[in-house]
Amino acid sequence: MTSGPSRAGSLRIGIDTGGTFTDVVAFDEASGALLTTKTPSTPHDPAEGFLAGIDKILAASGAARDAIAAVSHGTTVATNQLLEGHVGRLGFITNTGYESVLEIARQSVPDGYGNSYFWVKPDRIVPRDRVKGVGGRMTWTGDELRPFDVDEARTAAQWFREQGIDTLGVCFLHSYANPAHEQAMRAILAEEHPDAVVSISSEVLREYREYERSMTTLVDAAVKPKVAAYVRRIAHSLEEYADGGVPFYVMKSNGGVLSATEVVNQPISTVLSGPAAGALGAALIASVAGFDRVLTCDGGGTSTDVSVVIDGEPTLTTEGSVGAYPSKIPMIDVVTVGAGGGSIAWLSPEGTLKVGPQSAGADPGPLCYATGGTDVTITDAHVVLGRIPPHLLGGEIPLDVDAARKGIEALAGRLGMSVEETATGVLEISAWNQANALRQITVKRGLDVRDFTLTTFGGSGSLLLCRLMDVLGIPTVLVPPNPGNVSAFGLLTVDVKNDYVQTAVRLATDLDAREVEDLYGGLAERASLALEAEGFAPADRRFVRTADLRYFGQAFEVRVPVPEGPLDAGALDEVAAAFHAEHRTLYGYDFAGDDSQQVEWVNLRVSGIGPLRRPTIRRHEREASASPSRPATPSSRRPVCFDAEQGYEDSGVYDRATLLPGEEVRGPAVIEEYGSTVPIHPGFVARIDTYLNVIVTREDEEK
Repeated sequence: MTSGPSRAGSLRIGIDTGGTFTDVVAFDEASGALLTTKTPSTPHDPAEGFLAGIDKILAASGAARDAIAAVSHGTTVATNQLLEGHVGRLGFITNTGYESVLEIARQSVPDGYGNSYFWVKPDRIVPRDRVKGVGGRMTWTGDELRPFDVDEARTAAQWFREQGIDTLGVCFLHSYANPAHEQAMRAILAEEHPDAVVSISSEVLREYREYERSMTTLVDAAVKPKVAAYVRRIAHSLEEYADGGVPFYVMKSNGGVLSATEVVNQPISTVLSGPAAGALGAALIASVAGFDRVLTCDGGGTSTDVSVVIDGEPTLTTEGSVGAYPSKIPMIDVVTVGAGGGSIAWLSPEGTLKVGPQSAGADPGPLCYATGGTDVTITDAHVVLGRIPPHLLGGEIPLDVDAARKGIEALAGRLGMSVEETATGVLEISAWNQANALRQITVKRGLDVRDFTLTTFGGSGSLLLCRLMDVLGIPTVLVPPNPGNVSAFGLLTVDVKNDYVQTAVRLATDLDAREVEDLYGGLAERASLALEAEGFAPADRRFVRTADLRYFGQAFEVRVPVPEGPLDAGALDEVAAAFHAEHRTLYGYDFAGDDSQQVEWVNLRVSGIGPLRRPTIRRHEREASASPSRPATPSSRRPVCFDAEQGYEDSGVYDRATLLPGEEVRGPAVIEEYGSTVPIHPGFVARIDTYLNVIVTREDEEK
């Protein structure tokens, strides 16, 4: 596999910015060595934490700045902007007569009709008074039905300029079939309102369904200024590290990376940047360890992200959303719950204990950080119960246990409970919040959670793993080495990737193989040009074709692979057979062989992939004389509370860096390392495998 475009240096760096810490992993392509570290995030300016992370990993490695070959980054800039609802003053341009497309939206309401009597439609991303219609109309086949009205277009552009509305989305009907009118509108905006940031739907999402395409385009426009400023600042700073700068990639929601130059033009592609990297890194680690059905649980300072991995690949979706905003871009199917280390414990007006989704984050942080925080958090509960040490990052960040205890005492007084009961109650609620998220991606989708291995990572992702095993009935949990840095590691395991889609609704019986091949050829050409701009030689470019199919009359599609090479009638039949099989897998039935149920093609898709060199996960053999399983030796002991009724128990504390393959740790115990902690409850056992993963099972399930 090629290493892709990079400088002469050998050090590839992955940096994932979280709510509390910025995680850094360096991979030396020359030696194969991996080095990890963390640095506090800087919410007021994430770029500061990013650059501090680079300097820290360089100092730890003893490498000079010119040793950097490339930097890959997982960012939450777009995600946080959308979650906080800070979309700014957007403007929207569409066809005359369709100005209410955002108001009409879709018929569905959250949680079905049982909630419809009480549900209030949220405010639109663009109020009706900032929507302008322009004459002109394309048909679904791409033919011009009415000509583009240049005068109305100029009037609309001038109005937005006069109102000081500088961020605009343009979505005309059927522009996926013919983008000419949208391109003409953008040209007029460039003349009449040159300072405007403009996104047009035919470049953001060339796919039918006008509401979703409009929303996706507007979200792209909304995040473009902030993402562009952030990425450009980092790229400019990296110019100081080497002549000509350092190749800088940003993680996309679809499981690939893209150069910073291109990300500025596709900012919406980064909305699930960080969670996607974590899912991919965990998928690779679990696959190498021999687990092919995996649930990932990425616990950070603000939230926990969960996803499903089958046969080494995280599941993808185009039906996702970020906050209140639907987005049809391809993204790894991640569900997020507000249950991170900084999630705040609070009392409802009825006096009920709640946890999250509000978070203390990195600033001011939990009470135990002693940096101005005033609210009890999940981290405070863990430190009071002794489940984490009185410091973070190997002693770099001391924790104030007394401050955490005083805060929990005050909360306990309001609840009429003891400190231990309150602290364990906070953690119990947090565990159930995480469990419900895991059920959402399994049970609610027809999957049995007990058939999966849970992989926990992130700074707080492994703290509640034993309780999750009890609640969900999960038999095995895998905790990777350096779990706090798995998302940053994941950034080094992915390729450059761009996705292209073209709606082409045709009944399978009316399909012309040559027409389909021509459409795929056009998508592949666009993908190839993008990879060329990224610096990949033709021999290094790879293309993956898929299609969205459905039974005629359905309102949803199923994605299936499309064979490489020239398409003929046999290949089209092969795609239809794959659709029947996948439909049965997903929904329990299909209509294969039933001529009364016709198959319809909807969207054609091409992913252009430029391969980058991946780190190798090393295998560590046991000593020949070692027994298959032997007790590890604790480095120290301390009292830890795993159950409020049982109180504090004398528990072994183990330094993970000293644990070897074949060694085991039985609860009650705590396994500590630089960026994460793994409490092992009574009745559970943790074993170290040959890849230095911690594998946790129940003692009563030992064979």
